[in-house]
Amino acid sequence: MRKLATAAAAAIAGLALTGAAQAETPNRLLTILTTPEPQTQLMAMVLTMNAIAAGAEAQMMLCGPAGDIALKDAPDTATSGQPPRDASPQGMMISMMETNGLKVQVCAIYLPGKGADAGILLDGVSAAAPDAMGADIVAPGTTVLSF
Repeated sequence: MRKLATAAAAAIAGLALTGAAQAETPNRLLTILTTPEPQTQLMAMVLTMNAIAAGAEAQMMLCGPAGDIALKDAPDTATSGQPPRDASPQGMMISMMETNGLKVQVCAIYLPGKGADAGILLDGVSAAAPDAMGADIVAPGTTVLSF
């Protein structure tokens, strides 16, 4: 009986520690966006913005065609308003960067693939380091959205 009581007490203590550790783990969101479709790009921005509003710490990595959203001279697909509120992917991203401190990076191979340097990117956008991004992906409390 004593062994059973000791085992039960240990299990309860373990659950309490697990709950405490989970309570201390921040709610993080990493949005990885690669799609060229403006509607999908905008929806990724909308969901990221709503996650921030719900208390998440968010960051975003853009790669491939979606990296063009971060260009100073972005294509119309990144800057043209979409229904129903005439918002654009780039406009929403900039708003979250300015208002919520959203960290935005392009993937490490985006700039070399363009044959360009970081001078073509919007202020505040940088190139991601693969090792740091890999660590962010697997960090406790991180949810990864990929579009």
